[in-house]
Amino acid sequence: MAATQNHDYHLVNPDPWPIIGAFSALALFGGLVMWMHNNPYGMPIGIAGLVMVLVTMWNWWGNTIREAHEGYHTPVVQLHLRYGMILFIASEVMFFLAWFWAFYSAALFPSAVDAVGGQWPPKGIEVLDPFGFPLLNTMILLCSGTTVTWAHHSLIHGDRQGLKLGLLLTILLGLLFSAIQAYEYIHAPFAFKGNIYGATFFMATGFHGFHVIVGTIFLIVCLVRANKGDFTPRQHFGFEAAAWYWHFVDVVWLFLFVSIYIWGGWGAPTHG
Repeated sequence: MAATQNHDYHLVNPDPWPIIGAFSALALFGGLVMWMHNNPYGMPIGIAGLVMVLVTMWNWWGNTIREAHEGYHTPVVQLHLRYGMILFIASEVMFFLAWFWAFYSAALFPSAVDAVGGQWPPKGIEVLDPFGFPLLNTMILLCSGTTVTWAHHSLIHGDRQGLKLGLLLTILLGLLFSAIQAYEYIHAPFAFKGNIYGATFFMATGFHGFHVIVGTIFLIVCLVRANKGDFTPRQHFGFEAAAWYWHFVDVVWLFLFVSIYIWGGWGAPTHG
């Protein structure tokens, strides 16, 4: 038990889920690649990999939660968990940097890429009005940042009802953002393929939308755990990690809104 340890570190017991998760991820992405190349075994392999990834997540993270309840997450361990989350978010920053790089490379030097046609946005492209749904979604995400911060402060001060209400409002705002973005995609005047503007636009904003969905699921799990009474003012790393992730999503959207919607479409005819 944790009480018998003479140090502040957590030496985990042997666990099969890391190796199971590795092979599950291999099956998932291998199956996707095979499916994209019209291999008849791609879809079943990919689905099996996805199921096993979800099973691995459920059991591995369940073990982590149980270890926290059993007292293994000492202040030192919690600090190291925070370092891990910080490094993960830093890797996500680099991921989005690649999409911003692709967009700015084409937008700043349109004459260097034949497909662009010497101007940005490319000739014939109608862009989305940045002060319509994109601005609305910006306000929604900014509001969601305040509600998740409210939930965090409520938890620190022992207000569990404030924690639950703040989480619920943040989740609803995240779902609203995703719904509006889906509507925007359906009615976009340009396609993903056929032009570099559409490709860079959908890759950057689409991956952000995926992160919003992941963050919303993250917060839903936190709400379920909050209703079970899991978090305490002194030990709530699971919620803190979700809040950090959500703020990261907010900040990325602000850069996307300014760079792609406003600056990137400046001077081009707007749709609708």
